[in-house]
Amino acid sequence: MTRERRDTSRGARALPPIEIEPPDLARWREGNTGIPYVWQFTGPRPGPHVTIQSLTHGNEVCGAICNDWLLREGVRPVRGTLTVTFANIEAYLAFDPADPFASRCVDEDFNRLWSSEVLDGPRQSRDLTRARALRPVYDATDYLLDLHSMTDPCPPLALAGQQQKGLELAQAVGVPQHIVIDKGHAAGTRLRDYGPFDDPTDPRNALLVECGQHWERAAPEVAREATLRFLAHLGAVDRAFVDERIGGDEPPPQRTIEITDAVTIRHPEFRFVVPVHGLLVVPEAGTLLADDGGTAVTTPYDECVLIMPTRRPRVGETAVRLGRFVAR
Repeated sequence: MTRERRDTSRGARALPPIEIEPPDLARWREGNTGIPYVWQFTGPRPGPHVTIQSLTHGNEVCGAICNDWLLREGVRPVRGTLTVTFANIEAYLAFDPADPFASRCVDEDFNRLWSSEVLDGPRQSRDLTRARALRPVYDATDYLLDLHSMTDPCPPLALAGQQQKGLELAQAVGVPQHIVIDKGHAAGTRLRDYGPFDDPTDPRNALLVECGQHWERAAPEVAREATLRFLAHLGAVDRAFVDERIGGDEPPPQRTIEITDAVTIRHPEFRFVVPVHGLLVVPEAGTLLADDGGTAVTTPYDECVLIMPTRRPRVGETAVRLGRFVAR
């Protein structure tokens, strides 16, 4: 299935084609944990509690396809505990291929809520209600894999956070090829950076994988390979089980990009003034990238790498992250 639509919110750009079919998740509604759409299985031997998260954003369907596959295939841990989540299910159920960006969230971004000030505060929204319901799952998790996808075409990325343990986890999993070291967004704390996952003294850890463009055919395969390699690294499944499904070839060497600047949108008339795309390398420092209501946004150094420039600028959100390749 391939669908072409216009992005009516911006008036000009064609929407990316929808090449994958969002799965019917009704069979997983009840869960087995007391929390809808959350499934948990315990292996015969002790080991870590591993959570595979999908649908942090409702229109990022590759993770839902991967987790639907895990459950339909009856994948069970050989040690420890495996939890499979369909997180912002209300947003997902509102997905409309005629307006596919609208179902990213319901009221607010589920992936900007993960600080104690927000979770324990007075604010109310449907996304926050679901986050609070799922919070005990993440509190019990030793290793989290959070499966995402991107607005525009871009090679897959592993977002490792800002702690050394996050980088080491991304390197141990081995995919995707590009690892990003970053501290998240000014608009709010990501789940990847929640509590113990961002504490350098705590062994609990998380990895966020951007599997490609939201609806491209390859994204679910990236999600599945990352998931299987993640589970194999942690000993939750046998390596032979993984090799049978993705092959035994070693992935290409990884490259690491360290984020130095996150451009937060300050003005409703923000616009890029040059064509941009993910992993674009801008050769010269001082190159003009964008106009933020009269404020120039320029590259801070030579060989500047652009990470996930936004298609849909909104005040207070990240327009683009700027980084450079490092040898860590």
